Parts: sequence; C-alpha cells; structure tokens
Amino acid sequence: MAGLTGQELKSMSQDERAKALGMTTEQLTGRSLFVEFSPDEDARLTYPWAPDVDYNKRAQIDADALTSTEVNDKIRDLMADGYGTIVVKNPRGKHSLGVGILSRLNLIFEGSLGYFAIGLIDGPNVRINGRVGWSCGENMMAGTIVIEKNAGSTFGAAIRGGDLVCRGSVGSRTGIDMKGGTILVGGDTGMLSGFMMQRGRMVVCGNAGKSLGDSMYDGTIFIGGDIKSLGVDAVEAELIDLDRTWLTRKLKQYELLPESGVDHFTKVVAGKQLWNYDNLEPTEKKIIL
Repeated sequence: MAGLTGQELKSMSQDERAKALGMTTEQLTGRSLFVEFSPDEDARLTYPWAPDVDYNKRAQIDADALTSTEVNDKIRDLMADGYGTIVVKNPRGKHSLGVGILSRLNLIFEGSLGYFAIGLIDGPNVRINGRVGWSCGENMMAGTIVIEKNAGSTFGAAIRGGDLVCRGSVGSRTGIDMKGGTILVGGDTGMLSGFMMQRGRMVVCGNAGKSLGDSMYDGTIFIGGDIKSLGVDAVEAELIDLDRTWLTRKLKQYELLPESGVDHFTKVVAGKQLWNYDNLEPTEKKIIL
C-alpha cells in the first residue's frame, strides 16, 4: 500500500484493493479445519521448554502438609530433574492440583482431589485413585486422565483433546463448551451435559439427565442408558457400524465395555437448526426456545 493515495485506492477494483492492502480473497467456504500431521514430527508435538523426562525414573511427594502451590511446584521441580513418574500421596482433596503441565509425564494421585484438578494440561498421563470435584480436566489439550471413582459438575469443561475418563458417575454440565477430545463416563451424567458442545465425542455408559446436548453445535454423544430429555437442537441419529467399532475399541481400552456390547447405545448429534440462529426471525427464535 506504500505510496498509494486514497484516490488511487478508490479507482481500483475490490480484488485489487484487497491485494494492495495485504488482504486475501481466498475462498474458505467448504474448507475443512482438519490438519494432518505426522507423530514423528517432535517439533509439532512438544514445547521447546518441555523437560526431557524418563518414565522409569520415579519419585514421590507427600502432600499432606503442603499447599496446592507447593505440590505443583514440587511436581515441576521433579520434572526438571528428569523424573517421568511422580506419585502424589495424601492429596486430601486439595484444589487445582496438577494444573498447567505441558509435557510428557506419568502422574499418579493416591487419593481424592478438589475442584479444577488437572486443568490446562497438554501431554501427561494422569491417574487419580479417588474422586474429583468440579471442572476436572478443564481446557485439557492432550494426554489422558483416568478417575477411579466419581467426579463433580462441569467435568471436562472446554476440553480440546485427549481422553478424559471417569469410571464412576459425574455431575451436571459434563463437557460444557467441549471443543474436541473424548470424555468417557462409566456411570451416569447430570443435566445439561454436552451443553454448547462444538466438537469431540462423549460416551456415557449409564443414564443422562435433562437437556442432554442443549444448543450443541457439533460433535457426538453416546448414551448407554436412559435419557431424561434432549436439549434444544439435539436429536437422535442412527448408530452405524463405524460408531460401534469405535465405541467397542475405546471402551475396551479403559475396561468400560459393557457385557452386552454397544448396540444399545443411543447416538445424539446436533440438529443444526441453530447454525444460522442470528438470521432467524423473532417468531422463529421463540419456537426454538
């Protein structure tokens, strides 16, 4: 745009002005956001500051007399020393433990955690031999989290990747604003699970509460038990062979596969009536709501 006057810009066509201003007219309609990558490309899967840890190098932390911040600092210090397997004993339901880990790590909690546990992670494999409070795995990017007992509300809020697993039951609003990854629940889930879900897959082996999948934009929910009610724009869909294959493999991986198999699961997807919500007339919006 250097040297061009306002009059010269006005005399150009729209495409010429876009190029002169450094903009692009590339057509994005119909383009997929799917990005292919090779797992051998370490530069794309690890952070440059991530410590090089050895899973065979093991350490323990007794969290009984420590604050949440002190426990998290000790985890990071041990990772910096190359420890790849860390066991935290006596967590005593402390909040915000194991958050912000952006590296490979085998992390084991021997006990229960409070709210916001293991949030904002990208890479570690975590096992919790107890239960967790609200918002476990919030904004999880990659890795695995396995909870042996129950979990509170907003389980996996805004999760983006990885596997988040609860062998027991979870509270309401499971997977709220879910953007990717997989949530697996061995028991039941509460109301408004999958609310505003955008991508990813949620599997609940038990029952689901009211308003399942309310206002979901995309993604897939599988329910093995009863559904109290479907939310706005959530509809049942056909369970196809590809779904059965994936469900069987994923549930078997975490020892959650029912003896009866997966044929009884109900598949729920977005009805896509809200995709153009802003363009609807007021009367149409009232009908949807």
